[in-house]
Amino acid sequence: MRQSFEDISAQLRRRHRQSSRLKWISMGALGLAGIFLVLFFADMLSKGLPAFQQVQIQVEIDYNEDAQRMGRAALDPEVSRLVSRTFERLIPVRMRDNPELLGTTETRWVLADSEVDQYLKGHRDKLSESQKATINSLVEQGRAELKFNTTFFTSGDSKMPEASGILSAAVGTVMTLLVTLAIAFPVGVMTAVYLEEFAPDNRLTQIIEININNLAAIPSILFGLLGLAIFINFFGVPRSSPLVGGMTLALMTLPVIIIATRTALRSVPDSIRHAAFGVGCSRWQVVRDHVLPLAMPGIMTGSIIGLAQAMGETAPLIIVGMVAFIPDVGASFTQAATVLPAQIFTWAGEPEQAFVEKTAGGILVLLAILIFLNATAVILRKKFERRW
Repeated sequence: MRQSFEDISAQLRRRHRQSSRLKWISMGALGLAGIFLVLFFADMLSKGLPAFQQVQIQVEIDYNEDAQRMGRAALDPEVSRLVSRTFERLIPVRMRDNPELLGTTETRWVLADSEVDQYLKGHRDKLSESQKATINSLVEQGRAELKFNTTFFTSGDSKMPEASGILSAAVGTVMTLLVTLAIAFPVGVMTAVYLEEFAPDNRLTQIIEININNLAAIPSILFGLLGLAIFINFFGVPRSSPLVGGMTLALMTLPVIIIATRTALRSVPDSIRHAAFGVGCSRWQVVRDHVLPLAMPGIMTGSIIGLAQAMGETAPLIIVGMVAFIPDVGASFTQAATVLPAQIFTWAGEPEQAFVEKTAGGILVLLAILIFLNATAVILRKKFERRW
């Protein structure tokens, strides 16, 4: 049965309407995702930027005999209620280490209590009216002001929000990722090279490939359970250490690196392999001298993205105990440590209002590092990739 021109035109109009509808739905979904992303960053910036500023108060310290036992005795009674307790605890320690301070006075800027910090930032606080009057007087005298919060970057965790920082978590993150890289990169690359260049195509290799693809998709918390069962309970690796955390994340990162490396190896044209074989190279020489160097940009890109993914993981590290309270920087790979995602998780569970901005500030730092790592991967890919 032949269709008339009107029927064909109606079908074409219907198809065009469907295509246009799909286009607008896709654009709407993209716009909605963009709106959510903007709202997320706006919320994080509004909550996290105040964490990079901290109220400091200028005080006069009187190193008297009472201050040797109780640091608060060295400060004016009205001002001492507004100063961080971490500084008061340091006064007797300083006097023991420096006996010549006894009988002297000193004027310096010190950290204010977190409630004072929240008050001057316009957030909810628990200060009394007399304390607010005192802090307002100090502000008018120029003895209390917001300054850049160096403590956030130079100190470890603390039970007092004003003294909490990310230094120990940042160092623990670096140490953990070094262990992850040292294990996952060579093992992942060598596995991919064997499967792609040397292994025969049989039932065994097919099963291995299926399992690698499945491992890349399973929940990360299962890797934490595996690390707990094997590394801690069976091999006795120290709990909460960068060593066990890095080994656990290496298990999780291996499938990503293997898949990325195999993709990079497949992108090298077979003509290069054939040319190398034609001049008498062995299979290993072909892979080592020709295929691997050409595939290395793609391998590096996949490895960096895998490490960035591992850096943002929290669940497997919680399972192996890397949520410990770590006020000081760890000195070795076997000492207890924590990482940035776990530190943020810990701060998010604290009841004090001041920890809210610490949590958001830590998220901003983590996001900045992840964006940097992903940007580095993109730059390396653009700079070194070769089109055939």
